[in-house]
Parts: sequence; C-alpha cells; structure tokens
Amino acid sequence: MTPDDAVGKERITQDIKAVISDAEELLRATASQAGDQIAAARERIQDSLYRAKVKLAEVEGIVVDSTREVARAADEYVHDHPWRAVGIAAGVGFVVGLLVSRR
Repeated sequence: MTPDDAVGKERITQDIKAVISDAEELLRATASQAGDQIAAARERIQDSLYRAKVKLAEVEGIVVDSTREVARAADEYVHDHPWRAVGIAAGVGFVVGLLVSRR
C-alpha cells in the first residue's frame, strides 16, 4: 500500500463519517414529522445508515491493519539496514533544512 492509498482511504472514511452524521441529523430533524411515506423513508435511511456504519468499521479495520503492516515493514528495514536508514534520514533532514532556510 502506498501512502497515497492510505490518504485516499482515510479521506473516504472521513467523507463517509460526514455523510452518516448529516443523515443522522436529518433523521433527528424529521422525527416529529408524521405520515406513512416519511416513516418509510426514515426506516430506509436508518437501514442504510446501519449498513454504512458496518462498512465504515470494516474499512477502518483495513486501514489500521495496513498502517500496522507498513510500520512493521519500516521497523524491520531500519533494523536490517541501520546505516542506510540513518543516511536517508540525514538526506531528508538536509532537504527540509534547505527548504526552510529559503523562507
């Protein structure tokens, strides 16, 4: 998994949470409305929200597992190649220092 994939999945997760929150707010706002059509629509929305929450939990689990896997791989790499990791960190620090000093 690339970092862009993780960011994309996290953004999708945040978007789904926002949609769920908005739908729940809509359900609360229409709670006092009467009528068979409104009741049926509310029931369908509640069912959809439940399914969305279940899927969201699954996606979050996948993201957490993937993140742990990437962290474990990075840890193993650093332990296997410590000097290479130090060199990479120094190079990144140097580049960041150059960029910061330009401002």
